[in-house]
Formats: sequence, structure tokens, C-alpha cells
Amino acid sequence: MPRKFGSLISIVILVTSAGFSRKDAKGQRVFDTAFAPLRLCVENDLPQSRDLPVEVLQVLDLPLSVHEASLVKTDKAYLLRISLGNSSELKIIGLRYALATIDSKNQAQPLVNRTEGFSIPAYATKILTFKTPIKFKPRNGERLVLMLEQVISRESIWEVVKAKDALEAYATGDYSVMPVVLRVANAVDAPPGVQRIF
Repeated sequence: MPRKFGSLISIVILVTSAGFSRKDAKGQRVFDTAFAPLRLCVENDLPQSRDLPVEVLQVLDLPLSVHEASLVKTDKAYLLRISLGNSSELKIIGLRYALATIDSKNQAQPLVNRTEGFSIPAYATKILTFKTPIKFKPRNGERLVLMLEQVISRESIWEVVKAKDALEAYATGDYSVMPVVLRVANAVDAPPGVQRIF
């Protein structure tokens, strides 16, 4: 017999007065009835998630925003899964991110800093899983935080100035340090004959 999660069996016994004599019956009394359902507790067979949640330090002046981030466990390492939204009129072709751990004393320790290539059209969203493995052992009380440091289109590069300082301030709970973004022309990936002045 298959086991079902959340099975609930209720037993209710009803007694009718049709077969009972009312002779010598006394005045009707009000009884407080209590309903106590019988519940069968079934072991939860759902597999535990192997994903690690990742906090996101949003950089508002970047054309790319991170909606969700997590580390997906594989046999040998973790992979970064990220949900991105492009708020610009340009196709985004890459980014650089910093991933750090924050311990119980609110100290940030760099974990990885990587550049990844992909393609997101203008004003579109996309969920990506980067195939570059991240090897580390999670510890109790540690949090993971991710911050975009650079966003790349064929025409422009958006660079976060002093990204490390903003990440360290975030780790200690100081949200007053707002990351500053510098936008420059992309001289490497720009199509031939295209010049942009900002």
C-alpha cells in the first residue's frame, strides 16, 4: 500500500435516537461534545534540498539585478544558480561576481571571484547555472552573500567601485555604504564602427 504524506483519517461515531424509547425520559441536557480526529502520522519521504541559499547584496545602479541565488550541490562541488533581470536596452553578455561567507562574528571571508559569460536580451530575465565548480565546506552559523562587481554588454562595462568595502560593510550590518558604479565604453567587445560617448 503506497504511503501518502499528510494522510488524515477521521473517525466519527453518530448515535441516533430512532431506536430508543422516550418513555421516562428526563429533560434534555446539553453536552459539550469534543471532536478528536485520529491522525496517522506518516514519515516525510520528501528529499531534503541540497541547495544552499545565498543572500544578495543588490547594486542598484547596475543594469542587471539578481532576484535569487543559491549554490546547488553536485557530487564533487557546488554550482551557482542565479536568477537575473536585465533592466537596460542593451544585451548583457557577462558579469563578474564576488561570493563570500559571513561567520557568526559578521566577518566576511572571500570565497570566489569569477567572471562568467552568457547572453540576456534587453529587458529580459533568465535563470542560469554556471558550470564552474565552487569547492568549499559549509559550516554551521555561516551565511553566504553574493554581489555583482561588473556587468558587461558589447557597448558598455559597468564597474562597481570599491566593491570589497561595500561587501565588508554589508557583512557587519552597515547598510549605509552604497556601492558606486562607473560606466565606461567597452573597447574590446563593441561591434566594429560603433562608438559610444557617455
